[in-house]
Amino acid sequence: MRKLLEYMVRNLVDHPEAVQIRERSTSYAVTFRLSVGFQEAGKIIGRNGRVAKSIRDLMAVAAARQGKRVHIDIE
Repeated sequence: MRKLLEYMVRNLVDHPEAVQIRERSTSYAVTFRLSVGFQEAGKIIGRNGRVAKSIRDLMAVAAARQGKRVHIDIE
């Protein structure tokens, strides 16, 4: 799941080397903390949060296939 998130986010931003993803996992859930540059946070969030919602939806599908839940925090 981490590779999927990393792939999506790195292709959205202008400076992919600035993307940092921290992962915390339990038996039933995975939490990702996503850090990008201040100026590129808007590209990840999108207008009215549409891009962030789409990323969360895709990650929820990937997590459901593994029998887990996923949470994504954008910093």
